[in-house]
Amino acid sequence: MSPTDQGATVWLTGLPSAGKTTIARALAERLRGEGHRVEVLDGDEIREFLSAGLGFSREDRHTNVQRIGFVAELLASNGVKALVPVIAPYADSREAVRKRHQAEGTAYLEVHVATPVQVCSVRDVKGLYAKQAAGEISGLTGVDDPYEEPEAPDLRIESQDQSVQDSAAALYGLLVERGLL
Repeated sequence: MSPTDQGATVWLTGLPSAGKTTIARALAERLRGEGHRVEVLDGDEIREFLSAGLGFSREDRHTNVQRIGFVAELLASNGVKALVPVIAPYADSREAVRKRHQAEGTAYLEVHVATPVQVCSVRDVKGLYAKQAAGEISGLTGVDDPYEEPEAPDLRIESQDQSVQDSAAALYGLLVERGLL
């Protein structure tokens, strides 16, 4: 199987407004331009269509991550580069997804988009930090709900210190280094 046909899951974890989806979409565009089969499994879209009805309790978040991990592995095992920009705040949930991939012999990379909460709250793409500050919502990951940073990700991206294109290029470089491109 050529690297073009080889699937992989690339899980981008990080706080809300860290830049996960933006980086994933930039990488997807480049990969598609090179003829790779790519899908972006955006956390918000998955919640709307695959995990509708789940809340934000620890148990529901775990279930959501496992559902996404199942779909990602299914795609990756069939030759798709599955880019997964999903917060996945708990280390044990992410580890369960990694183990599923290992059990199936499917490539899995964990990328920590390590944008500090102060930067994320300024970006506030969805207005979540403002709503939390105003007392309109609670349980915001990294503010009043836990986020367990990956201890040993395959790549750590400091998105506040580089452009989206540079972040996507670093991720592309990781795929090349691991023989997935």
